[in-house]
Amino acid sequence: MRSSVGLAKPCTVPPTRDMTLECCTLTQPIKLNKKFLQNQPLKNWEGLLDPVRHESATASRPVKLRRKWMEYQGIRNWEGLLDPLDDNLRGEILRYGHFVDAAYKSFDFDPSSPTYATCRFPKSTLFERSGKPDTGYRLTKHLRATSGIQIPRWIEKAPSWVFTQSSWIGYVAVSLNKAEIARLGRRDVVIAFRGTATCLEWLENLRATLTQLPNSDCGKKGSDDSGPMVESGFLSLYTSGTPMGPSLQEMVRQEIKRLLHTYGDEPLSLTITGHSLGAALATLAAYDIKTTFNCAPLVTVISFGGPRVGNRSFRRHLEKQGTKVLRIVNSDDVITKVPGFVIDGENNVPNKGDLNMASLPSWIQKKVEDTQWVYAEVGRELRLSSKDSPYLNSINVAACHDLKTYLHLVNGFVSSSCPFRAKAKRFFLSNHRR
Repeated sequence: MRSSVGLAKPCTVPPTRDMTLECCTLTQPIKLNKKFLQNQPLKNWEGLLDPVRHESATASRPVKLRRKWMEYQGIRNWEGLLDPLDDNLRGEILRYGHFVDAAYKSFDFDPSSPTYATCRFPKSTLFERSGKPDTGYRLTKHLRATSGIQIPRWIEKAPSWVFTQSSWIGYVAVSLNKAEIARLGRRDVVIAFRGTATCLEWLENLRATLTQLPNSDCGKKGSDDSGPMVESGFLSLYTSGTPMGPSLQEMVRQEIKRLLHTYGDEPLSLTITGHSLGAALATLAAYDIKTTFNCAPLVTVISFGGPRVGNRSFRRHLEKQGTKVLRIVNSDDVITKVPGFVIDGENNVPNKGDLNMASLPSWIQKKVEDTQWVYAEVGRELRLSSKDSPYLNSINVAACHDLKTYLHLVNGFVSSSCPFRAKAKRFFLSNHRR
């Protein structure tokens, strides 16, 4: 619970074995002078929303996970690691956010550019040129997503960027640095996805009704009547291709097949991470990989600001597969509350406003389940809030959803009783004094 405004209260969170002892003071949010900020070079205050480039890059990387790596990848569903937030897990979350940030920085957002919606950098230099030179990973595959929306003829008169059907969405990378592999305790494969960027991707986001997953076990004995269903637009972006290029699904399958053949005899993990639309695609890719490859390694999803993806049957199939999902959620981010509605929280803590299915008559439950708007949250949740940061004193819809806001909140979060740590506060203030 947030303490009263103006009262300084030390944090009394009991330390874990891997947690640094420090005091958290919750006070009235600091109001930063706008003229002061405007007159400062960007580098003097960008640390507020980009902790990966500052504190975490030096503080978290030396930690050796070794034999505990499966615990941090969610083999026990992160029990005892989320509240209070384990410092090693914090470092891993920020590290994977680092990979998503590289996807954003590598994408050509300029509609006037002849290379719009492509990756600006080749595989060999993407990490260096996006400001991430020390990942210890090598990029092995560029990934593209294609919209399945049929474009009407009249739209051909619009600028070409309006109907860009296929665009660069992310990449696959594998850890090759021996020191990093030793630190991690295994070889790690990362798939990173950016969020929505093109017009057709925005339109796909609006196709919010649930649709049946192809080749699901719907109708088989013992399965749910409805079977696993997911948001129509997300599935379209994942499975659609063009005569000139494969679908995102095909590219992911081909590359994972190749990497499993190359490294399958080693301790191996597969971590899929993404923000916003990328978070939804990460969940779909994890489901698809575990469905396609019988000998797939531990598959973990670490998502930031993701929308809902599928129904309760989809969630049950993910759990049965052994796919581990950690959702980083900002309570003030509206994207995490769409599409559709949730009828209960089941093994998650129900959110305020969710309908409780157990309180409804059975015939109503069946009718509700059969609709194409009933979603379910998946995996474990690390819930944060922009209101808890003393440096985010205005709740802006866009800012609450920004990836850098998420990284800032992860960097500062201690526990539900101490939402922001003093170390993050001191570090930010020191940036202003430079």
